[in-house]
Amino acid sequence: MSAQLLIRLATRADIAAMLPIINDAFAIETFLEGTRTSEDQLTNMMSKGEFLLGHDSSGDLVASVYVEVRGTRGYFGMLAVAIAQQGKGFARSMVEAAEVHCRHRGCTSMDLTVLSLCTELPPFYSKFGYIETGTEDFRPTRPLKDGVACHCIVMSKPL
Repeated sequence: MSAQLLIRLATRADIAAMLPIINDAFAIETFLEGTRTSEDQLTNMMSKGEFLLGHDSSGDLVASVYVEVRGTRGYFGMLAVAIAQQGKGFARSMVEAAEVHCRHRGCTSMDLTVLSLCTELPPFYSKFGYIETGTEDFRPTRPLKDGVACHCIVMSKPL
């Protein structure tokens, strides 16, 4: 069963609170230089799609996920849960919220991409019904460390 979160759409005023949660959650990507995102990157993403935010029962921001409608296909990415709040079902709640969000906007399928170097992610998302459906080139927004090769694995599921 998913943890209970109050889910809402993010605004630009939320970016400062979102940054540490996202960057801390993605700090495990040690094969990339620098932090995962910046205020400018989040602002740019908000012009294409939306972020859903999850607040716990105390009202604290504990999770976020990016969602984008691409015709009849929904996309989610940059799923982040505050480090201290991981393991409580918040990721599942955010994935479900992203799916509902896209379903209500006419999407019949949902896609996500994971980096090939994050080998724990395909099994994680398969628990939510996602299957590997292809690969894409990785176009990093920050440099890969020397000698590292990476591609994106596309995972999808019908809504």
